[in-house]
Amino acid sequence: MSDAVDLPAEATPRPRDDRGLVYPFADKPGPGETIQVAPGILWLRMPLPFQLNHINLWLLEDGDGWAVVDTGVNTDACRELWEQVFARALAGKPVTRVIVTHLHPDHVGLAGWISERFDAPLLMSRTDYLMCRMLVLDTGLEAPREGISFYKAAGFPDDAIEAYKKRFGGFGMGVHRLPQSYARLQEGDRLAIGGRTWRIVVGRGHAPEHICLWCPEDDLIISGDQILPRISSNVSVFPTEPDANPLQDWLDSCARLRDLVGADILVLPAHNEPFRNAKKRLQDLIDDHEAGLSRLVDMLATPHRAVDVFPALFRARITSGNYLMATGESLAHLNCLVARGAVTRRRDPAGIDIYQRA
Repeated sequence: MSDAVDLPAEATPRPRDDRGLVYPFADKPGPGETIQVAPGILWLRMPLPFQLNHINLWLLEDGDGWAVVDTGVNTDACRELWEQVFARALAGKPVTRVIVTHLHPDHVGLAGWISERFDAPLLMSRTDYLMCRMLVLDTGLEAPREGISFYKAAGFPDDAIEAYKKRFGGFGMGVHRLPQSYARLQEGDRLAIGGRTWRIVVGRGHAPEHICLWCPEDDLIISGDQILPRISSNVSVFPTEPDANPLQDWLDSCARLRDLVGADILVLPAHNEPFRNAKKRLQDLIDDHEAGLSRLVDMLATPHRAVDVFPALFRARITSGNYLMATGESLAHLNCLVARGAVTRRRDPAGIDIYQRA
């Protein structure tokens, strides 16, 4: 732990922000560096080539080595930083296991690389492991007919359809080949790592079967994207399951976590900084989505396509860079309202879905 900064959890608490959260750490780890957030737990950051430009990763002391929780995306920059971490923070000790919270490339991208390098087992939920392998198989393929029809039904203009076709199959570019076998994590499992027992808690909506690692004895949770302090995780509908209702799954997961964790739990999230007051944050996430649903119902007093409802849900300007994601999230809200019976959907002769308040 020679590069770790031994900083007690409440040594330098920052003032509460406008959402009532407390950030215990004054500093963030620099490239290739670590900060100790609790005995035997190191925090590191990796760069992302996206609008969200970083991910937090966690190293858990595990006997004679270290367990890794999430890995960063499959880029040269991330691999170079991992080499520094292996040499300095891990002090030559091996990685004992690679734990991945969910299937998105910033979390799973280098899992196969690290697993292969150290002959370390990969631990994931079954759904996310299998779906990740499925999505990687799309690499190099043409966009499917079902996907094109799906986005046309949402109201995509021709230029947006062409952008979707060009982006299709890009998922696998950020993911190193996964091992052919893995160890399944599921709700209620317990992992003994170092001197702690971590309970597996599953959340849904952002990913099909997102795992969090919860240590109630030490009031810690490694939350992945399931609890973030300053941004709300994307909850989208995709062409593979056009009638899915992931937003209700997300709301139910937030409510369950809110009722499960302690008031002062230290949350170790995948983005932004570690924080306290998770109960307040989870309730805020629920309230924000419910407020968006209410605004959406008001807007749908007159008929709209999915791509017309962005103003009811997003404060930020929607550009070509986030158009696909915004559409997926809009469809998640619309599908939720359809499932609740608050909104109806009909397909017009041009193949466009029209939504209106029931």
